[in-house]
Amino acid sequence: MNNAIEKIKNQIKENPIVLYMKGTPSAPKCGFSSKAAQILSTYTQSFFYIDVLIHVDVRNALPIFSNWPTFPQLWIEGKLIGGSDIILNMSHSGTLKTLIDQVKLRHNLN
Repeated sequence: MNNAIEKIKNQIKENPIVLYMKGTPSAPKCGFSSKAAQILSTYTQSFFYIDVLIHVDVRNALPIFSNWPTFPQLWIEGKLIGGSDIILNMSHSGTLKTLIDQVKLRHNLN
């Protein structure tokens, strides 16, 4: 478990935008992960994702580390943003675009 938590910490530290999801953005394995990846992809292609169905160690450790029980989980600049409902609400309000635009500028992403 400690190795998985260290792996998660490194992923979050090394990547400004991380989506932990079931499947991949091009082949999601659940509707919530599909929606999260679609929304995120409208604002940036420069995000790191982890398929928690393949990376079982991360799937088991992340809910403990984040204190968030479900997937997907969006992390931006080391901070847990939330799951698909929060991502959708932030997208509708415009706050997700604003946040991602700021991150893209700070990290020179597209």
